Amino acid sequence: MKSSARVWDDTVLPFQLDKSDIRGRVARLDGVLDGVLKQHNYPKVVEALVAEMALLTAIIGESIKLRWKLSLQIQSKGAVRMIATDYYGPTKKGEPAKIRAYASFDENRLSEAPYFEQLGEGYFAILIDQGKDMKPYKGITPLSGGSLASCAEAYFAQSEQLPTRFKLSFGKSTEKNRTEHWRAGGIMVQHMPKSSIEVSGEGGSGEDGLMVASDLLTGDEHDDWNRVNILLDTVEEIELTGPAVEPKNLLIRLFHEEVPRAFEPQNVEFGCTCSEERVRQSLSIYSAKDIEKMTTPEGTVTADCQFCGAHYNLSPETVGFQASENGQS
Repeated sequence: MKSSARVWDDTVLPFQLDKSDIRGRVARLDGVLDGVLKQHNYPKVVEALVAEMALLTAIIGESIKLRWKLSLQIQSKGAVRMIATDYYGPTKKGEPAKIRAYASFDENRLSEAPYFEQLGEGYFAILIDQGKDMKPYKGITPLSGGSLASCAEAYFAQSEQLPTRFKLSFGKSTEKNRTEHWRAGGIMVQHMPKSSIEVSGEGGSGEDGLMVASDLLTGDEHDDWNRVNILLDTVEEIELTGPAVEPKNLLIRLFHEEVPRAFEPQNVEFGCTCSEERVRQSLSIYSAKDIEKMTTPEGTVTADCQFCGAHYNLSPETVGFQASENGQS
């Protein structure tokens, strides 16, 4: 059951601006963030990073096909060492997608600085798993630009040559008859792909030579992109998080002259795929000697899911590649 009566919470609405040849998505997250964040007791700056990462994952993930998995990852030398999110495409059309997320950090190194500054030198990665017998896709870009949204924009410019812009808002919300909780919302606009793009080998005009949208567009396309971005900049944070503004109404408010066309929204929910079977599979690379070292004084091998906090107790004889025949591996 949704944590809110608003039908547009925990949804991603794809749309197209026919006049500008630009596509996009509007996302609203509420219960999803509750599900992700209540599994952990993160400091507020870490919660903010996880909330933004989950929001980006929902917006980007809407485009993947049924049963595919999209993962966003941050690896950093800063106080927040890693953030990982997964988006599982629906198994059937009409079903919700599932999102999970977690972060690894050094609490002693966290500061009062803005949340993005808790990250140090590192990279932002997008991975797409298309299923069994298919080679996963992976794209990487440096951490840059002052937000995770700017990192995602850089990824699309470098790896996909797609001009992309995100406008995001997230934070603690206080609503009538509800305890304080996290809400997030955002819009992505993206120029439709062209059949061929000529990219200079001299690098882009962005930070550290990264490509940016203006490096990829010319002529009328550049004018269309600038016009849509000017309109996007008029959006207010309260409109993005959306307690009172339906996504379709927001599109009309922002882009009515661009002829917006909305498609079927995709529902999303918190969900984890961990299981005892998957834990056993992950331990199948270890020998009986290795398993013995992992065994607790109580005589069990334990494992915790970093995403949802599930705890597993296994008999050491049933795990590893030398598990007994009577084991369950």
